[in-house]
Amino acid sequence: MWRIDELVDGPNAPHITPEALDRCEASLEDIFNGRLFDLLDAALSDTVSRFHVDKPFRDMVEGMHMDLWKFLYNNFDELYLYCYYVASTVGLMSVPDMGIAPESKATTESVYNAALAVGITIQLTNILRDVGEE
Repeated sequence: MWRIDELVDGPNAPHITPEALDRCEASLEDIFNGRLFDLLDAALSDTVSRFHVDKPFRDMVEGMHMDLWKFLYNNFDELYLYCYYVASTVGLMSVPDMGIAPESKATTESVYNAALAVGITIQLTNILRDVGEE
């Protein structure tokens, strides 16, 4: 996940093109289909196959595409979708890997909903924090 995130948040972010993200998507599909390059790919492939979290990875890349071309949102629904793509997906990827404590009374659905909400909240906070700079 961090290799993907670094594309748009890392030091080379200003130079990332849609074609670079397309290559990233193709690499993800290779990993999801068992075509692995290194041990990190193997770990991701194992996690995705064990926990069925390929959709959040695909959605996160969609959010990165949005980072390249969309800077203004016409309404909260559009902004919410962006926040889902770039932040909530991380929580959704993490829940199955971290698990839910056996003694927890929370339902699986409520834990996923909380992960989704935390992602939205964190991204909105990041956006608000940057308002002064931008």
